[in-house]
Amino acid sequence: MANYFAVINLKEYLNNKLQFFHKFWAIAKLYWFSNEKWGAIFSILLLLGLLQFSTQMNVIANTEEGNFISALAAKDPQRFWRSIGIFVGLRIFLVVLRVWYTYVRFKPILAWRLWLTNYFIGKYLNQRSFYEINNFQKELDNPDQRIAEDIQGFTEISISIFLDLFNTCIQVIAFSGVLWRISPTLMIFLIIYAGTGTLISIGFFGKKLVNINVERQKKEGDFRFGLVRLRENAESVAFYRGEAQEINLLQYLFKQVFNNFISWIIWQQVYFGAFIRVYDIIPPILPALVLAPKVLAGELEVGKIAEAAGAFMALNGALYVIVRRFENLTNLGAGIERLFEFYNFLQQPKRNIQNGLTQYQTINTIEDKCLAIQNLTLYTPNYQRILFHDISFTLQPGQGLLIQGTSGCGKSSLLRAIAGLWDYGTGTIIRPKLEEMLFLPQRPYMVLGNLRNQLIYPQLTVNITDDELEKVLQQVNLPNLVNRFGSFNVEKDWSDVLSLGEQQRIAFARLIITKPKYVILDEATSALDIENERNLYQYLLDTQTTFISVGHRPTIFKYHQITLELMN
Repeated sequence: MANYFAVINLKEYLNNKLQFFHKFWAIAKLYWFSNEKWGAIFSILLLLGLLQFSTQMNVIANTEEGNFISALAAKDPQRFWRSIGIFVGLRIFLVVLRVWYTYVRFKPILAWRLWLTNYFIGKYLNQRSFYEINNFQKELDNPDQRIAEDIQGFTEISISIFLDLFNTCIQVIAFSGVLWRISPTLMIFLIIYAGTGTLISIGFFGKKLVNINVERQKKEGDFRFGLVRLRENAESVAFYRGEAQEINLLQYLFKQVFNNFISWIIWQQVYFGAFIRVYDIIPPILPALVLAPKVLAGELEVGKIAEAAGAFMALNGALYVIVRRFENLTNLGAGIERLFEFYNFLQQPKRNIQNGLTQYQTINTIEDKCLAIQNLTLYTPNYQRILFHDISFTLQPGQGLLIQGTSGCGKSSLLRAIAGLWDYGTGTIIRPKLEEMLFLPQRPYMVLGNLRNQLIYPQLTVNITDDELEKVLQQVNLPNLVNRFGSFNVEKDWSDVLSLGEQQRIAFARLIITKPKYVILDEATSALDIENERNLYQYLLDTQTTFISVGHRPTIFKYHQITLELMN
């Protein structure tokens, strides 16, 4: 029975390791099979050459250290000064070599991180995956942290460990001959000792520390998100006087971080740290204990103890590299888990990732040069509730449709369906290409950037002069905005320095610059006065723009030819 459970545990252990390497390779091959890998490969080959060369220099320096100690014992000044000169010169040269190595080491790390970050950002924004994650995939927490921090850790630790493993190989090749020539007994003991320490570290501490690090990254991300959320909603919290509840929430989130950190201290610093300290007691003194009888008997020079000790410590450090890098390895394991989960989500077809509800029908969307809804029934994302049933309408070019209804009846959801963000339902939506449409939400999105960036969003560049932009600002009744901030190139936190009414007029300015054929307005004039609201809708009518509005104010009724009232 004991043998049976041992086999099961071994299989589970091997399966876990295979999964780890499968997940690691799934992420790593994205860059190393790309066309942009060659610069990083050249840097790594240079690093491998530097490691091999510096190891050879260290072997010579270690031999010369033994020689000048033996020369001291033999009172041989000529041999002493020659050996110590070579030793000091090699050490100075190795310092220069190490500085160069440190500089070159970061080149492939930065190249890999740059490429992988751009890859994940592109996938994250492709097919609106960011919308899916933030609205329907809540268990895939903190994608921002996975892109900003987990990729950094993954690339840096991966290359560092690869270089350490290569260094281990050449250290073993270089110093094992030195140590075996002096004492085969020391060599055999070292292999057994380092191997046992590595197995204990991985087998006993490994899985626990990886799990702790996965949880730490998640809980740190949740706490940071809570702080960012408070900053972004500071005014609302202040109006509600919700400070006490926010304190409780943030204290709860930090308590999770705190408890996880206590677990990390116990397992990483106390248990694993104690094991490392006990392990480190023997290696420094063992060469002297083993070789002392031969030195005292006159069979070995005194310097051979120093030479053997140097080789022994170099080999011990090389063979025990997994344990020395154990915290990095556990961080790498946690990062791989989170990155692979993110990567796996981004790779799946959109239909397969929305709560696993592939057995349900979805809305059929057809691109055409008109806007119409045919027999549309809309559900909530879990298909447990119908928002509305069998809606149909057709908008002629230049017409306006006003959608009204009680809260929760599906007005905004209908707009999401038209935008392609929501396809939980049945029926057909006929609409033009999304590039020909512009959506104006109640709270406009203010991008990070200057005033020009705000006005031309969502386009990257527009062939428009500053004078033309000023005319647009006058048209939306913001004539003093440039003078107020100095120029179109000034950068501000625009969602903070502009009122909601000013932000809605910025959105109106985007409409004028973009000149879309179709516009969707979700209470886009709620913060505007009657005059500014009239300017917006009059512009839509004058330009024969086809538009759909969601709104409750009676002042906008007259601008629409069709009214659709949704009921629960």
